[in-house]
Amino acid sequence: MVSLKKYALALLLTGSVLSAAEEIDPKLTEYWTPQPDVVNAPAGGVPSDAIVLFDGTHLNEWFITRENEDGEKEARPANWVLEDGAMIVPPRKKGGPSSDITSQQAFGDIQLHLEWRAPAEVKGDSQGRGNSGIFLMNRYEVQILDCYENETYVNGMTASTYKQTPPLVNACHAPGEWQTYDIFFKAPRFTPDGKLVEKATVTVVHNGVVVQLNTPLYGPTEYRGQPSYKYHTPRQPLRIQDHNNPVAFRNIWVRELDLP
Repeated sequence: MVSLKKYALALLLTGSVLSAAEEIDPKLTEYWTPQPDVVNAPAGGVPSDAIVLFDGTHLNEWFITRENEDGEKEARPANWVLEDGAMIVPPRKKGGPSSDITSQQAFGDIQLHLEWRAPAEVKGDSQGRGNSGIFLMNRYEVQILDCYENETYVNGMTASTYKQTPPLVNACHAPGEWQTYDIFFKAPRFTPDGKLVEKATVTVVHNGVVVQLNTPLYGPTEYRGQPSYKYHTPRQPLRIQDHNNPVAFRNIWVRELDLP
């Protein structure tokens, strides 16, 4: 048992600590500037500080790359199909050129919202079913795939960082239903002479479910072999993949984040 003398001493010491803490002015740990910007974010709508990349009416924010007659690559207007407020990957001949679309604007750290829909008519399986992808900084892919009752390699399934990290869960809706991605991306950091300081990270919310949380990216997406970082400028465009599946997209917007 604790003696009365020791108990009294403990109370006395505790009281002394509390008294000292009470003497500290709470204002010393408050700061009032700079005040954050005010953003209007209506429920289900587009935040007031967002950059709208597709609102269902035109493809002006996107382009495709093609070789000209001299074999040089040049930007051309995006050729995806506009239908009922969505843009859809166009059909192409077997072996024909891809129609990946690239954003006119370049970004660093971002919050990205997009909605996508795999075809209602199920064709193919594994990677051949509703396949596309969103490439952050034109090189780091978050996979888009119809994984509703469709198994594939787990680091290539829906919401994986392709060929790197599987999602925490499979949150896919059925084919033909609209699905949402909310992606929070922090770009990699390099020194001025090109050395990697900090890997990129990504958080992905798929249909309201967190499926990636501060997931490190180990380098640009590679189909074969291991990824490794190479220096690139701090702002790069987005790219959406044409994998020869008629995946549809709508409501695409970006918020630029001012991260340290």
